Amino acid sequence: MAITITMQSQLTIVLLHARDFMLPCLNKKLTGLDCPGCGMQRSIHLLAQGDFAGAFHMYPAIYPIMVLLLFLVTNLFLKLKHAHQIKFVLMLVTAGTIIISYVLKMNNLFN
Repeated sequence: MAITITMQSQLTIVLLHARDFMLPCLNKKLTGLDCPGCGMQRSIHLLAQGDFAGAFHMYPAIYPIMVLLLFLVTNLFLKLKHAHQIKFVLMLVTAGTIIISYVLKMNNLFN
């Protein structure tokens, strides 16, 4: 009797072991301080597991990044009239979210 592994259980197995293959932050290893991108890998891992609030707490810029990436991929196939302006605004929102969350994280660390 052969054991069949469903696609969902295969995905679960991959997600459980994904944490073992995450890249360490070189900035954190050298200086002991988080970089503006620290937490992104773990946030993506939490998103893949369905923990949306945990993903936001881990890295608040994950959702603006996802919206920007979704827009960029969509824009490859559908040409919008104001695509440059939309892309610019999404990039500003993403960069602003990364900077603000990093400043707040460092403020909490040093105060």
